[in-house]
Amino acid sequence: MTPSRVAVAAAPLGDRVARTAERLLRAVGDARTGLVLLLAVAAANAGAAFLPDGPRLLDTWPYAVLLGVLALSGVAAVAVRAPGVWREWRRPGAVQRGSGTLRLAVRSASADEVASVLSAAGYRTRRDATRGGWSVHGTRRGWSRFAGLVSHLALVVVVLGAAIGAAFGSETTFSLLPGDQALLDAPRSGFASAVRLERFEAEFGRDGRPARLDTAVTFLRDGEPVRAALLRVNEPGEHDGYLVHPWTYGPAVRLRVTTLGGGVLLAAPVPLDETRDGVPVGSTELSSAGVTLGLALTDADRNELGVSVLGGGGLVDTARLLPGDQVRIGNLRVRLESFDAWVTFLSRRDPGLVTLFVGAGALCVALAVAFWLPRRRVTVRRSGAGLELLLRGERFDRPAEELERLGRALGGAS
Repeated sequence: MTPSRVAVAAAPLGDRVARTAERLLRAVGDARTGLVLLLAVAAANAGAAFLPDGPRLLDTWPYAVLLGVLALSGVAAVAVRAPGVWREWRRPGAVQRGSGTLRLAVRSASADEVASVLSAAGYRTRRDATRGGWSVHGTRRGWSRFAGLVSHLALVVVVLGAAIGAAFGSETTFSLLPGDQALLDAPRSGFASAVRLERFEAEFGRDGRPARLDTAVTFLRDGEPVRAALLRVNEPGEHDGYLVHPWTYGPAVRLRVTTLGGGVLLAAPVPLDETRDGVPVGSTELSSAGVTLGLALTDADRNELGVSVLGGGGLVDTARLLPGDQVRIGNLRVRLESFDAWVTFLSRRDPGLVTLFVGAGALCVALAVAFWLPRRRVTVRRSGAGLELLLRGERFDRPAEELERLGRALGGAS
């Protein structure tokens, strides 16, 4: 056994656990690990979006574990790098010559004068005694490096917010006629959030485009009205954590169908929710009479409705009606009361939306700090009969003006 292995084996158990945990933390927080996890989450969400049974992938425990590991990777990356960033900010290190480092030779000055000039320019300074005499190191806006850490963590939060919404959110569509109501999500025990359609009003311009699409609804809880709302395009309603959008709409007809003896078989609106050869069509079954009514909007300009009665042997009779007309079709009397509309709603719940917006906001702030308030480091040291000023900025930073300003404050170039 080698000496190093003997030392490791002889180390106390607590120290071995701490070293193992540190290595594991660094591996999880490594940028390559984070990139792989981000790609895995993106692939899972892409599969959920494009595959027929894709959404089921986001409801499984492996996907939840993947999200947890991704969050752990972001936290580990911050935890591993934060102590070094803190130490560098509080105790500025030396700037070395190299690519990206600006250099200026200035006249001689004392260490106290250099430290005073750098402090006045906003630098946190530290003096260092060397064989050649002394050097002064400074950091300005060292705290801005934390913005870089926050930006990485914020990106993870954004992905987590989107993934949580895809995995645990819900989206439901349903169509309502005026007076009808429906739950905002799939039925389940204790869930009683619903919406009722009161009316739908539309206006169209001469070019046929809608000028106004107003959907009046009432939101309900436990069967009781909570509040009324007017929904418009791009103006959804919110109720119990659900966003409710009027998704699409179409014509409906209010019919009154009776037997020849006056018995009422139907007195309700019927949606024309299908299209055949460009014509809105619909149907309704009258089981007590053993027939089915087929409906078609034959002339939209005149509001003319075509009605067909189909029995077990096929087509019985047909007729065309305008609003207010009543005709006998077979053994039925059919009256067209008026035209109405049906509306299809989209109800969406996204529990990850707040997380997504928090992450996006943090990402924007962190990037703004990183770009507009970059960290700068400086070292001033003895060089021959004068001083050497080394200045370094962050990526995309151009500190040439500051180099000249510091050189002038230190007595000018030599």
